[in-house]
This record gives sequence, structure tokens and C-alpha cells, in this order.
Amino acid sequence: MNHIRNLDFQPRMRLISGRLEEQRKRVVTPLRRGVFLLPASITSLGLLSGVFALIAAINSHFELAALMIVVAFVCDGLDGRVARLSRSSTEFGIEYDSLSDVVAFGVAPAGVAYCWSLRMLATWGAVIAGVYIICAALRLARFNVQTASADKRRFVGLPVPGAAAMFAGLVLAYSYFELNSPRALCTLVAPLTLALAGLMISRVPYPSFKTINLAQHARVELIAVMLVVLAFLFAMPQFTAFMLATAYVASGPFLMLVRGERTHAAPVIGEAADPAAAPPPHDEHPPIHSSRGTGELSEPPLTPRLN
Repeated sequence: MNHIRNLDFQPRMRLISGRLEEQRKRVVTPLRRGVFLLPASITSLGLLSGVFALIAAINSHFELAALMIVVAFVCDGLDGRVARLSRSSTEFGIEYDSLSDVVAFGVAPAGVAYCWSLRMLATWGAVIAGVYIICAALRLARFNVQTASADKRRFVGLPVPGAAAMFAGLVLAYSYFELNSPRALCTLVAPLTLALAGLMISRVPYPSFKTINLAQHARVELIAVMLVVLAFLFAMPQFTAFMLATAYVASGPFLMLVRGERTHAAPVIGEAADPAAAPPPHDEHPPIHSSRGTGELSEPPLTPRLN
């Protein structure tokens, strides 16, 4: 009799377990989809900020355009951190972020520079702005290719957001001091645009802040410097933003020339590697490591449930 009851009990348990699993998927899947949607929403906000910066520059609202670039800069820093903390990084997010950066930190700053100053050079001004956009796109493409092998403590070449922040800081500082010298401004902006374009596709090492762990205890000197910077941001935000951007742009040549640091990276444009020259794999069937729960970029996308 007990044996018959056990046989009847097991199918019921399987049925209950199957229903619980189905209910769990109905609840968890929308939540996971929302987690994946949050970084993409922040990236979209940065993209829209770049578009608004370009529109503001066309309408000669250059200080507003600079502020929109700053908003895009903040969004670019937030979306990556949110994706890593929520373990929702995907290949789609990486590619979407790069496309957003081309607009927000490539097209928008070049448009601001042209409408603000380079227009005086006519065709040559358009050429200089175009060179900047091309170098920004090349820099982002190289970053995507070298993401897996690059040193996490250093960037290879000036990051595109850093170059855009330099333009935004210059516009804000020019407005803060109420300067009015178009010819002198054009004389400064034209070589600066070409210099930033060259630094983006160079191998000059730049510090990366991705490895900073905010949970660790910081040194007293670092805390004091941060407090001083915050005080200047409250007192003179436009000039302080310009100085911070200038300091970061100058930090790359400082690391290379003064401290002798070098980056060993593949060139932007070069011959493709010969597939036949690649060494054979050691294991014919390598083990598959699941990235679920680790936040790696190879996490498979979610397929929505069709009711």
C-alpha cells in the first residue's frame, strides 16, 4: 500500500516542481530584462545628450552644447559601472555604447568646434572637424578589438570622452572669462583639434579609473585632493572643468615622456593576422564556462516568453 502511495506521490511532486519553475521564469524573466534595459537606457540618454549638443551648437548656444557633452560624459561613465555591478554586460551593450560614443564624443564635439570657431577657416575647418570624427571612430574601433587583451590600468591613446571633455571645458572656460577674440580662438582650436585627434589614435598611455575600488580605504592625501577639487567645482565649475580636462589630456604625454611608460598595442590600421599562422588549439573540445553571474560580456541574451 505504501509503495502505491509513493508511486502516486512522485508524479505529483514533479508536476508541482514544474509549475513552480514555470512561475519562477514568469517572475524572474521580466526582472532580468529590466536589469539589462537599465544600462541601455543610460547609454541612450548619453546619445541624446550628444544630439542635443550638436543642435545647440548649430543654434549658437555653445555653453549649453558644452553642458550636454558633460551630461553625455557622465552617462558614459555610469552605464558601464551599472552594467558591471548588475552583471548585465553583453556584446550588444558594448557595440551600442560605441555607436553612442561616436555621436556624443565624435560628431557632437566636432560640430561644436566647427560652429564655434573652425567656421572661420571655411573648407579647412570642415576638414579638421572631419579628421577628428574619423580618429574618434578609429579609436573606438580599436578599443573594441583590444578589450579582452588590453591592460585594465591604462588606455591606449586618449579616450574619446576625454577629448570631448577637453572641448567642453574650453567652451565653458571661454564663457566664464567672457572672452571675445574669434581669431585667437580659431588659432587655438584648429591645432588643438588636430592634436586631440592624433592623441586618440596614438599609443600614448592614459590612466584608467575602471580598476578603482571605492570600497577600499583611500589615503588621506587623496581624500584631501578630492575635497579641494570639489570645492573648486562649486566655486568655479567652468574653469575647474577646463583644468581637469587639460590635466587628463596632459597626463598621457607625462606618463610616456617623464615616467617612460609604453603601451604595446596593435596599430589602428594594419595587416590582418594570417589564420594559418595561428597555433593549433590544445584542446579539441574546450570546456564551456558559463558567464552567468560573473558579468562577462559573453552572457547570452534573454529570449522573451511568448504567452
